[in-house]
Amino acid sequence: MEFLQQLIDFILHIDKHLAEIVNEYHTLTYLILFLIIFAETGFVVTPFLPGDSLLFATGALIAGGKTDLDIWMMFLVLVVAAIAGNTLNYKLGSILGPGVFKEKNKILKLKYYHDSHAFFEKHGGKAIIFSRFLPIFRTIAPFVAGIAKMPFARFSTFNVVGGVSWIFSLLFAGYFLGQITWFKQNFDLVIVFIAVVSFVPAVWAAVRSRFKSKND
Repeated sequence: MEFLQQLIDFILHIDKHLAEIVNEYHTLTYLILFLIIFAETGFVVTPFLPGDSLLFATGALIAGGKTDLDIWMMFLVLVVAAIAGNTLNYKLGSILGPGVFKEKNKILKLKYYHDSHAFFEKHGGKAIIFSRFLPIFRTIAPFVAGIAKMPFARFSTFNVVGGVSWIFSLLFAGYFLGQITWFKQNFDLVIVFIAVVSFVPAVWAAVRSRFKSKND
């Protein structure tokens, strides 16, 4: 419970926590953020990490001009993290298979696997791109692609397109909007909005799946 409270606090006040990280670690911030994005996309057990809000807040922080961080360097570092993370996740899926998902597991829920597999079956390779913008799905989808033995070359193409699109859109959205006074003054509300909007598709899919299973 304490970990959950700390995670929620980090997400809701991510701008303040990021500023603290930058002030303490300076250029090592590149490595810290690399590891967070890599972990969220690379390990099927860490779907709870705040990728969307982290990217937006990072762009906004750099836009503030109070750090030595460079927006283009950050973009390149995080793109590499996102692509490498998905690649590792794909490899782990091809090795471990679906057996790691359990009905009563709080993190690797069997339902997450079934929902992601259905999403993958519906959208095919494009699911790798779409899932980048959906919490939980972006962590599970590459793992499922590995389980399904999707050709690695094909997976890599979607992986690169999705990774670049995800990092670019949210990082630079934060960078440009972070220069607008209203967004600076209401940053906490913006972060909450991003978190809510990010999870809406996943919640909607879960609700549809539950109603469908009841009707069946």
